[in-house]
Amino acid sequence: MPLLETNLPNKLYQGKVRDTYDMGDGMLLMVATDRISAFDVVLPNGVPDKGRVLSQMSKFWFDQTGQIVPNHFIALADDPEGLGDLVNHPIIKTLPPEIARQATVIKRAERIDVECVVRAYLTGSALVDYNQTGTIFGIPVPPGLVDGSKLPELLFTPTTKAEVGHDEPMTIDEVSAMVGADLAVKLRDLSFAIFQYAHDVAAERGIIIADTKFEFGIRDREVILIDEVLTPDSSRFWEGTQYAPGKSQPNYDKQFVRDWLLTQPWDRTPPAPALPDDIIEKTRERYLEAYRRLTGQALP
Repeated sequence: MPLLETNLPNKLYQGKVRDTYDMGDGMLLMVATDRISAFDVVLPNGVPDKGRVLSQMSKFWFDQTGQIVPNHFIALADDPEGLGDLVNHPIIKTLPPEIARQATVIKRAERIDVECVVRAYLTGSALVDYNQTGTIFGIPVPPGLVDGSKLPELLFTPTTKAEVGHDEPMTIDEVSAMVGADLAVKLRDLSFAIFQYAHDVAAERGIIIADTKFEFGIRDREVILIDEVLTPDSSRFWEGTQYAPGKSQPNYDKQFVRDWLLTQPWDRTPPAPALPDDIIEKTRERYLEAYRRLTGQALP
C-alpha cells in the first residue's frame, strides 16, 4: 500500500509530497510519502515505493555532490549506522518501519525562497514559452528549436517558491532583488556545477538529465543544498539510447503521469482524476529503473 499520510508528533509542514517534523536541536525528520503531484495538484492516489526512491536517490546525490556544496543530509531514518546516537531519539525510536524506510533526518536551515531550475534541453514549460515568444523566459536562444533540442548552453531559469498555486518565472535580476546580487550569482553557479556533475555521471549510465530544480538554504551563515536532489520528481530523466528531438522522449520520471493527464478532460484544478492501476504500475517501474540505472543497484 502506498504511504499517503503521516501523523507524527511535532509536524511543521506538509507539502505536496513531503511531511516535515521537528526533532529539536536543529534537526528535522523529512518523510517522502508516496503522494504524487502534477501541474501543482496532488493526485488522489499514490505510487508505491516512490517515497523510498526519492529518499534513497537524494542520499545518493547528496553523497556525490557534497564536495561541490554542503547539504542538509544527516542520515536515512532506517540506517542505524548513519544515525549513530540518534537511534535513541524519541521520534526515531517510535517511528513505524513503513515510515522510517522513506524518511530522512536533516539539518534545519532557513530556506531561500527560489526554485533554482537548470535546463540543458528544451521541453516542458520552456518549450511552451519558446513557441510563444521565441525566448526561454526572456533568455535569447536560437530559432528553429523543437521539443527535446539540446540548448547551446545550460540555462538558469529560476522560479518563485509558491506555497499555493503555481511557481512563477523569475529573472536573475529579480532573484538579485530578493536575495542580493552576490547570493543570486552563487545560487546560479552552484546550480550549474551540481547539474553538470550529475549530467556527466548520468550520461555514463545511459541517462540524459534534461532539466532539474534545486533548493538551497542558509545554515550557520553558509549556503547549503536542501530538500530533494536529482530525483524523478524534480528532474527529467531521458533514455539516452532513444533520444530523438522533435517529440516527447522516453523517460524515467513523472512526465509519464503528466502525459496521461493531458489525455483526460481535466482543467488542472483540484480535484485531479485518479490514476488507473496500469499507469501507477508503469510509473513505479520508471522510478525504480531510474534509481537502478543511476545508482547502479536495485532499491534496497
